Amino acid sequence: MMDNTAQQKVQKFEEFVDKRLKPDLVHAVAERSDLRKNIEALQNNEVASLRTLVNLGSEVYVQADIPCTRSICVDIGLGFHVEFTWHEALEFIRIREARLASQVEEYTHLIASIKAQIKLVCEGIRELLQIPV
Repeated sequence: MMDNTAQQKVQKFEEFVDKRLKPDLVHAVAERSDLRKNIEALQNNEVASLRTLVNLGSEVYVQADIPCTRSICVDIGLGFHVEFTWHEALEFIRIREARLASQVEEYTHLIASIKAQIKLVCEGIRELLQIPV
């Protein structure tokens, strides 16, 4: 019974990593990579002002004039945005990508540890019941 419960926990962790963390990581890295490329393009081309299209939702766009591009608002999660300079935004992106990758790695190690414990418990039960390998 304990073995089945542990296996269910491992399966839930694996599903969480595979269905939530890994796709979140891929999505966040792609978004941050695009943001990084855009910021670097602004810096390299010394763009002081900008005219762009902004998605209001449901694929409805509006044209926007940005008079000063020296600062940028970045989504930091939970619907909050923070105004950063280009340099600060690039540093935030680097830290955020590293943290997301670290979370995936932590869960992967946790899953491996739980699997090892399950194997150990199963081996102990097999020995106690004197079941041949």
